[in-house]
Amino acid sequence: MRILITAGPTREYLDPVRFLSNASTGRIGQALAAKAKAMGHHVALILGHVETDDPIRADEVVRVTSAANMFEAVLARFDGCDIFIAAAAVCDYRPVIREEKKIKKVQRRITLELERTADILLQMSKRRHRQVLVGFCLETNDLEQRARDKLQVKRLDLVVGNSPAAIGAKRQDAILLTSRNVQRLTQVTKQKLAEQILQTAIDLKKHGAV
Repeated sequence: MRILITAGPTREYLDPVRFLSNASTGRIGQALAAKAKAMGHHVALILGHVETDDPIRADEVVRVTSAANMFEAVLARFDGCDIFIAAAAVCDYRPVIREEKKIKKVQRRITLELERTADILLQMSKRRHRQVLVGFCLETNDLEQRARDKLQVKRLDLVVGNSPAAIGAKRQDAILLTSRNVQRLTQVTKQKLAEQILQTAIDLKKHGAV
């Protein structure tokens, strides 16, 4: 199968040196790519800005910066994939204006105006024709309900839910939610979680809803 994966954070620059981003490490996306590659699948990994000394295992690695960059890279490859796993932590907002020069300190408050970035997963859901779609849901409260809402609103096949405690952790709790089933995983490694996600997604592709 051809598996398309996004991973890591995006950056939305305010000026040449400052940006909006998040704490995502990209480790689960890289674990997914490594596991899928080891299973014999063709893997394209679209990767935001991450720092790692580990080799990145994928047939194609595309480095991107912004949400717009990631959207373009996904769009160019989506029609050819069988499974799309959106593990990236994409910024929901970007500055309306990106200053060409560094913003100088002033003795007053300044206001930052933001606009929405493209919802990559929602747009691919509208475009899909045969792909299995996997999304992630990180929440501080009501995790299972919000994961279920995301599953329905974006018409996904699988949603992986976790909390901020998973960021950078060696082990984590997670839920894997489909329209018919919920798997609750406790203190699993990124590698084990990646294996569970891939196996569920591949089963969905082969046999339909689980």
